[in-house]
Amino acid sequence: MAQVQGKSIRSHPTSCCSVAEVMSVLFFHTMKYRPEDPRNPNNDRFILSKGHAAPVLYAVWAETGYLKENELLNLRKVDSILEGHPVPKDPRGFQSDNRKCEIAVSCNRNKQHIPIHIFTKHEHDTKAHFGGRRRECRCRFFYTQQQTVKQAGCQGMLYSQLALMRTCLFDWKAVRSRYTMGATSEDDRYRVFCLLGDGEMSEGSVWEAMAFASYYQLDNLVAILDINRLGQSDPAPLQHHVEKYQRRCEAFGWHAIIVDGHSVEELCKVLSQPRHQPLAIIAKTIKGKGIPAAEDKMGWHGKPLPKDMADSVIKELQSRIVSCNKRIYPAPPIEDASPVSLRNIRMPSAPSYKPGDKIATRKAYGMALAKLGRYNEHVVALDGDTKNSTFSELFKNEHPNRYVECYIAEQNMVSVAIGCAVRDRNVVFASTFAAFFTRAYDQLRMAAISESNINLCGSHCGVSIGEDGPSQMGLEDLAMFRAIPTATVFYPSDGVSTEKAVELAANTKGLCFIRTSRPENNIIYNCNEDFHVGQAKVVYKTNDDHVTLIGAGVTLHEALAAAEQLKKERINIRVIDPFTIKPLDSKTIIDNARATRGRIITVEDHYYEGGLGEAVCSAVVNETGFTVHRLAVSQVPRSGKPHELLRIFGIDRDAIAQAVRKVISSSANAKDGFFTIPASEVFVVVCGCVKQNLTVNIVAHLQENNDNFSRLHMLVYNASIEDRQLRQDSDGGREGVEEKLRCVKRRQGGIKGWREKIDEMEKGGKDEVGEV
Repeated sequence: MAQVQGKSIRSHPTSCCSVAEVMSVLFFHTMKYRPEDPRNPNNDRFILSKGHAAPVLYAVWAETGYLKENELLNLRKVDSILEGHPVPKDPRGFQSDNRKCEIAVSCNRNKQHIPIHIFTKHEHDTKAHFGGRRRECRCRFFYTQQQTVKQAGCQGMLYSQLALMRTCLFDWKAVRSRYTMGATSEDDRYRVFCLLGDGEMSEGSVWEAMAFASYYQLDNLVAILDINRLGQSDPAPLQHHVEKYQRRCEAFGWHAIIVDGHSVEELCKVLSQPRHQPLAIIAKTIKGKGIPAAEDKMGWHGKPLPKDMADSVIKELQSRIVSCNKRIYPAPPIEDASPVSLRNIRMPSAPSYKPGDKIATRKAYGMALAKLGRYNEHVVALDGDTKNSTFSELFKNEHPNRYVECYIAEQNMVSVAIGCAVRDRNVVFASTFAAFFTRAYDQLRMAAISESNINLCGSHCGVSIGEDGPSQMGLEDLAMFRAIPTATVFYPSDGVSTEKAVELAANTKGLCFIRTSRPENNIIYNCNEDFHVGQAKVVYKTNDDHVTLIGAGVTLHEALAAAEQLKKERINIRVIDPFTIKPLDSKTIIDNARATRGRIITVEDHYYEGGLGEAVCSAVVNETGFTVHRLAVSQVPRSGKPHELLRIFGIDRDAIAQAVRKVISSSANAKDGFFTIPASEVFVVVCGCVKQNLTVNIVAHLQENNDNFSRLHMLVYNASIEDRQLRQDSDGGREGVEEKLRCVKRRQGGIKGWREKIDEMEKGGKDEVGEV
């Protein structure tokens, strides 16, 4: 251990010292659990919100037999299961596919955008690994005055390096039993213990969680506040004024008790008290307790002890050991929770929409969710006081005992969703406006890291919501969810596809986001249409299509209307519904774009950045001869009627039709193939003494008609064309320039000839070759 400490660049021994007694009492006196079966639904839960003390948690695992003690030597190593922050991994070092993690759920970024993190507790299913070992824990105690410290805990805190995460866990079963049943159910016998640091008590989202717990009277929840006075760079705001913490907790409806956090006797007593409301144990502690040079001193946060100091501290602690072989058996829980299977959560029947029906996808979501819950008792719904807008109220009306109102606290709502789903006993859906999920982005990214299975529905996306204005419009949500590694992003366009998206989300691992819209639109699909994640639909096509048009949600309906307009002009286009933006069906898009001469137009009710258009560009970036023209919201919008805003921001049917005409016209002006080159590069050939005048005309033409290129190459060389004639023609404007470009292209052997000429010039090094 000392060798590991000597090699450490950073560590948090002082943060661990202040909670050693708390951890010992919790795991070897208070909590009821089976260490060989950590996912047992009857186990008590522990969440380490004070993430700097993670070495103590790892040490506890070693003492329970969950880890081998020598594994503690591998902290933060690339091949170790003990990462800087706990993540789901198999005890033998392999990635786990069944998400064996306990989620420490906290609330993040409140309305004032106060930052906070959430913590995932590393949890393994070790039945096979444990073998026939007896369920016992060998604890080595240190007696220092009236203190009891586990040796392994001390070693872990001395030799590891871990960063801070913050949390507070709320489990659905506990919420349900108190909110709707009014009595204890078979699943809420367990208790939930959450250890928080005093630094994170400045987080607004912590108090969202505190308010939620007291409102729903979660009397099986215990929060232990480690008040050690010192933060990372400064003392905590309230320092050791524990009575102020007590008053604040009591004001939020918690039973708050102040204790000496280093007194085992006081901790045992308070943790054994009867439960009537959420309990906050305010433990006054000393940061660096047991390390004389670091006790209650600034400047030691995140620093490992020098090797000689670590050796001295370990030697001193070892001299105080009373018994190295004393065995403590954790009390097993009462085994009364029934098994749950979440496989194959299906709708009992196909959608029931009829041709000509009109429905908003937000309402279709609520109807689909209620229908799914009708036949699956483990489907749970949450909302952030928008249930009459997201239509999750339809689920609440049918299944009130499986609905949780989280009010306007989106960070906490996402956290509650993670807590509901963590043990794979519920299929969880949480809904609010798409724009409001931005407030919970930290919880969302941590849900991905924790391999959590949650489903989110964001309604009121884009400018199509109308008069409510930009603060309510989800225009960044696709970019946000596309950036999350484990996310699947659904964007249904009618009632049928929305119902299918809800069903697919319930059966898709990871984080699922369903984007719904406010306007009512026609049913597009037959009720028996089959949908799959990552499979697009071609909803409109002919045998002579000129452009592939890709839209989703409201803009898919605008695209179909534009197709009807253009059909009267004898302009045929192909329309694609991507259904999922992530993963995107690249094959369908590429195959159909090839059939329309590589011309693609995307249209979306979202900002340009990170949305549908960029997803399509990424899908076709390696294809030769493709051009992508994007229509999207280009600036912060304003209030107005939906059709007015769609028109103002150029994503309505008229703007789409005009974009199609422009793309076709640009290509028609280059009928001999000048523009059939990679969409990312445009080559400009400038001849002789007219290069300045001609270059201006060429670049202006390209920028007006082919604005999707990212690289513009200028070549200067003497072609076999008379400079005088070229100069005269270039004075004739755009038409003359285009004709001379075609002339140069023909004389030099086409695009292939150009590339050969480029290679020849660059090898020779005699002529000017540069990029503009």
